[in-house]
Amino acid sequence: MAAFPSSPAPASLKIRSLQPTLVSTAHSLQRQVRSRGGHRWLLSATWPVLKRFEWAAFFGFAQLQRGQYCAFTFVLPGTLATPQGVATGTPLVNGASQTGRSVLTKGWTHSITGILKAGDVIKFAGHNKVYMLTADADSDGSGNAALSIEPALFVSPADSEALTVSNVPFTVAFTRDTRESDVAPGMFFSFAADMVEVP
Repeated sequence: MAAFPSSPAPASLKIRSLQPTLVSTAHSLQRQVRSRGGHRWLLSATWPVLKRFEWAAFFGFAQLQRGQYCAFTFVLPGTLATPQGVATGTPLVNGASQTGRSVLTKGWTHSITGILKAGDVIKFAGHNKVYMLTADADSDGSGNAALSIEPALFVSPADSEALTVSNVPFTVAFTRDTRESDVAPGMFFSFAADMVEVP
């Protein structure tokens, strides 16, 4: 799978989390709500004014995706690619058949407060969905850590499945079939992209 060019980094990035729910209000004004169980990340990036060779790399990559047809990977830019937590060790899933919004892991550096922090993103080697931590996690004296995540696990990871915690690749596709760029005098180009997660 192709990876979106990493340089130059976007000038601005919007990150959205979509978790569809069904909400209705009864005559008594009591709210009834039901989760549809899905989740997607939506990313909108805008780049600074680009020189022709920079724009050509981006636009050529976009053409390769054939509108919304192909999926590719996109890594969040700058410090967003790096976890806030210490994130040292070789993290692995600790036990098979896990479900829900908590994942037991092993292989971290022992006895670290803040091995990962709320807002850090992770991905399991066996599938493409990206999850976000909802609370800080600490490793114990054996290097184990329980991670609180959102959304709930889409797929149960295998025992000893590796975790990616830095430069996490989001598997995405463009949200539109049309690509366009403005060309300013002096041959300066604009580029923007709206992407949706397609795990």
